[in-house]
Amino acid sequence: MLGVFQTSQKLRTSLRLLSRAGLPPVDLQVQLLLRGRSPQSATFSRELHLGPDGPASSPAAAPRRLPFSRVTVEDLTFFGKTLPGRAITDPDLVQSSNEDWLKSVRGSSEVLLRPQTTQEVSQILSYCHSRNLAVNSQGGNTGLVGGSVPVYDEIILSTSLMNSILSFDKISGILTCQAGCVLENLSLYLEERDYIMPLDLGAKGSCQIGGNVATNAGGLRLLRYGSLHGTVLGLEVVLADGRVLDCLSTLRKDNTGYDLKQLFIGSEGTLGVITAVSILCPRKPKSVNVVFLGCETFDQLLKTFQLCKGMLGEILSAFEFLDSECMRLLNTHLKLANPISDCPFYIVIETSGSDSDHDSQKLHNFLEEAMTSLLVTDGTVATEESKIKTLWSMRERVTEALTHDGFTYKYDISLPVERIYQLVTDMREHLGKRARSVVGYGHVGDGNLHLNVTSPAKDPALLASIEPFIYEWTAKFQGSISAEHGLGLKKRNYIYYSKSRPAVAVMGKMKTLLDPKGILNPYKTLPDDLK
Repeated sequence: MLGVFQTSQKLRTSLRLLSRAGLPPVDLQVQLLLRGRSPQSATFSRELHLGPDGPASSPAAAPRRLPFSRVTVEDLTFFGKTLPGRAITDPDLVQSSNEDWLKSVRGSSEVLLRPQTTQEVSQILSYCHSRNLAVNSQGGNTGLVGGSVPVYDEIILSTSLMNSILSFDKISGILTCQAGCVLENLSLYLEERDYIMPLDLGAKGSCQIGGNVATNAGGLRLLRYGSLHGTVLGLEVVLADGRVLDCLSTLRKDNTGYDLKQLFIGSEGTLGVITAVSILCPRKPKSVNVVFLGCETFDQLLKTFQLCKGMLGEILSAFEFLDSECMRLLNTHLKLANPISDCPFYIVIETSGSDSDHDSQKLHNFLEEAMTSLLVTDGTVATEESKIKTLWSMRERVTEALTHDGFTYKYDISLPVERIYQLVTDMREHLGKRARSVVGYGHVGDGNLHLNVTSPAKDPALLASIEPFIYEWTAKFQGSISAEHGLGLKKRNYIYYSKSRPAVAVMGKMKTLLDPKGILNPYKTLPDDLK
């Protein structure tokens, strides 16, 4: 197969190889009695969310605090008895759970609860419901839209200690586990049993399966295995009033009544707290190949994708892209060397199958056709695990590189495939020199673009130029303003660019039915004007 690349002087194959600690228990009675409430903290939180111009500064700004109760000594006494040593009130320990991964949203919660069982979650929510205490459920806190952290003083309910694998059926490939299992740990567990998870994310070392399901995370394997709406077979969910909804089925077929689990997939913790998941896992492929290619134009990239689908067929598992600006950031900030010559666009293709000879021949034929058709100008192939990881890092670490380039405005857009990069081009023209970088990368196979804009510092004027321009552009071409990240706090008021008012009204009625007091993850997902 490598002989294909040797026919061109430009093609070469040289490469370079490149749980969180548990929080200690705190004597919460002492913490509360010795420490008063900090109004300065709440004020800072509100200013951080709202910006200097107050509530009207941006639709992404936090609304005013709703009239929920505030935590009292009696509340903490109950939490302490329910969760001995796992009700955290030390500000230094709660701080990391108050702030999102991007450090763009920060709440002022004073309580972090770490249950280990569904029953404990049920007791907590039943109590909070009776007291009208708002609750922010939290998994790995890797979200990008401000959905995983408090907006104000909501109680943080972490699932990080709910990390047990409950069962695995090696015949059917169905895994049942608690919601706090880290995705990478599940992957390692399954690989030892000759299976894999149906989803793979760049944040797999931190994100949790419950959070993945709650946000309907997509990731790198969606092209091959589909979304979580198809692979999740069952859920166990605790409702706002503490009732446990047991839909933890392991059946692939069940047509008895409404498929209730689908309500909670992608609901971002606003309808219930997911405590356990059953998911269908595919067999571990015996043959994996990764190809890194370069193209001169995005039209060539799309034609390569079309050719790829036709010639690789059933073994195609991923088709990702990044542009030259992404490569520049990888080179500059992470010192990752470009494995091929410089090109305007780069493609990462992964194949996975059960017969290495069969897969290699199909890949050889595809690469030969792509070259002779002049669709690609350079490329390299990896079949060894270390080299495969190296090539994948060029795609997976773009988000990390962006964090070193300044303040980042992140957008997760779904569009007809032929329109994906046009948005990047139009955004660059629209912003001109006001932005430091405008980069595009994502999942071509799913029509999912990750568009990121960086600036030296947080810039309200730049944000006003980006939004709502990006949402209007997306709506014009019948796209979605959130392909896989969710809406959270930052995008809740932009939902009408993707959903009709009658559809959003139905969502509001579902929220009222399942959470009549609105205590679950308030200020998220649904727009402020929904009553």
